[in-house]
Amino acid sequence: MIKRLNLTNSYKPIVFLWLAVSIFCWQYKYFNNRYNNYSIFAGVYHHTVAQTNLYAPYPAEYYDTNHYGPFFSLVVAPFAVLPTGLGFFLWNLMNAGVLIWAVTLLPLANKRKILLLLLCSIEFANTQHSIQFNPVIAAFLIFSFYFLEKKREEWATLFIVIGALIKLYPIIGLAFFMFSKRKAAFALWCVIWAIVGVCLPMLISSPHFILQSHLDWYHSLSDKNLVNIGLNSAQDLSVMGVVRRITSNLTIPNIPFLAVGAITLGLAVLRVKQFSYQSFRLQVLALCLMVVVLFSTGSEPPTYIIAIIGAMIYLLAQQSPFSKGNLAFIILIALLAGLASTDAIPAFIRKPYVSRYAMKVWPYIALWAKMVYELLMSDFGNKEKQLKAANILHPIGTPEQPLQAAS
Repeated sequence: MIKRLNLTNSYKPIVFLWLAVSIFCWQYKYFNNRYNNYSIFAGVYHHTVAQTNLYAPYPAEYYDTNHYGPFFSLVVAPFAVLPTGLGFFLWNLMNAGVLIWAVTLLPLANKRKILLLLLCSIEFANTQHSIQFNPVIAAFLIFSFYFLEKKREEWATLFIVIGALIKLYPIIGLAFFMFSKRKAAFALWCVIWAIVGVCLPMLISSPHFILQSHLDWYHSLSDKNLVNIGLNSAQDLSVMGVVRRITSNLTIPNIPFLAVGAITLGLAVLRVKQFSYQSFRLQVLALCLMVVVLFSTGSEPPTYIIAIIGAMIYLLAQQSPFSKGNLAFIILIALLAGLASTDAIPAFIRKPYVSRYAMKVWPYIALWAKMVYELLMSDFGNKEKQLKAANILHPIGTPEQPLQAAS
């Protein structure tokens, strides 16, 4: 079916689409003065320099509060020092470019990666419309996987640690430790980058302020976790959030669900005999991208750009991605789940049913269960042979690598 879609090895059409989406969202938000999230992001830099609390409300500048770590001040600095319109414009393009670049590094055939980007377009539009950093978070996990495949622990750990110092989610990349051939180096570089990541923002502020900001960040996230939980909340689009909404019971705790997510992932990365198969390692990456969203009370519609990347990596790394079962997942996730929080679903259906019961999450939960079962029970040897024979899976660094094909 992929051949019948007549996809080429050129990334130009999909790059054009994603950039067009980014520019459209920028002009819609900027010229209608609806770029509050970008104001929060830029404010992290300005408040770090001024050494004023990063997590306090600043109603004269923006509504809501910041929930990103102090290191984020350096990430947003090149954009925050520019005029707002230009900085915001480049911010949107950066989010698109970094995630596209990351996807091109996946060890899949180019046509599969192009199709992956196409199938993620609705969720990408959602996250750009909401002005988020989530595309880069997804990219960081892919970068860490890529560099570990290249046996470059120093760079793999950089993206895990720096990402975690910004938005915690990439810390799940520590699961890749099990795949490392140089575990001591992996651990050492984690420590080095943690020290560097904590200290670097001190260059534009002060040691006392940055250390205090990390403590403030912890309290900010703790408070936010309590606020996220609600039967009609725009957040808590998670496994536990679905159960809370279906049962109308807000007292259901997170811990049992988090334990299930952690234990199943932990058991998967303990299957040492499967480590030699790239298809197994790639599926662990896909699972990590989904787990960080499905088991977080902070998950909201724009966060699902991370989860859908994982879902599509898994589905398109199959020999027959358009079998009846896989096609059902693709339609439910790429189309229906992507549109679940938009006006494409009539309000009289969306609000009392789709939003109220977090139905956007349901197909992801089903796919997560399928992926976990395979990781725990399947032998990936035969699957790997079939994928390589069909020219679907490629070792990192082979001529199929996309940056060469796209040039």
